[in-house]
Amino acid sequence: MSSIEGKVVVITGASSGIGAATARLLAERGAAVVLGARRTARLDVLVQAIRDAGGRVASCRTDVTRREDLERLVATALDEFGRLDVLVNNAGISKIGPIADLDIDGWSAMIDVNLRGVLHGIAAALPVFHEQGSGHLVTTISTSGLKIVPDQGIYAGTKNAVRTLLEGLRQESTDGVLRTTSISPGVVRTELADSIDDPRVRTQIRRNMAEWALAPEAVAAAVAFAVEQPHDVEIGDITIRPTVQN
Repeated sequence: MSSIEGKVVVITGASSGIGAATARLLAERGAAVVLGARRTARLDVLVQAIRDAGGRVASCRTDVTRREDLERLVATALDEFGRLDVLVNNAGISKIGPIADLDIDGWSAMIDVNLRGVLHGIAAALPVFHEQGSGHLVTTISTSGLKIVPDQGIYAGTKNAVRTLLEGLRQESTDGVLRTTSISPGVVRTELADSIDDPRVRTQIRRNMAEWALAPEAVAAAVAFAVEQPHDVEIGDITIRPTVQN
């Protein structure tokens, strides 16, 4: 029996990319998955595919910038499956470009989704984890926060803010109840480039994705590795990137 089997896993940003790949893999390994995303039509297709394959799944429309949406997503897990074992905070956007462009709206959007969205997930899940006596937070960050490069300063800032808050939470949570895992993917073939407004940067990112990016399934496997560990084993940080990425 897989140690993933029987766990209840909530995933944000689940309608495509890393989130969708993670949902499919964990469902295949016996987890009940509860999926949140804004694009409900895409979410419905994924839900049906998982059900057709014999998986257990539920979903609800989720905008991570809205605290009440995360509370409703967690409540869906409890209502449908009776508990919550893992929250995968995966939703994110990338409004990257030169800081001198002063894309203040884009900066705010990244803060709201990439940082505030994670906080909303933590706020919704932590009380449940403490009541149960166990829980696991898995959060998608980025290698952009490990190597700072032009055009990604604000994006990397939001990701490193999440890295910092998760380390603080980890140090506050050594009572054996909570596990935290930060996963920093490099370039992955996802739709993240669609949120980039700068045409030069968007074209370059899409070229990189087409030529040498990781498949989202590779990141999903990293998530599964962290989740399947015994409860007394915490995989704190995973960096996963293409072998050709600088």
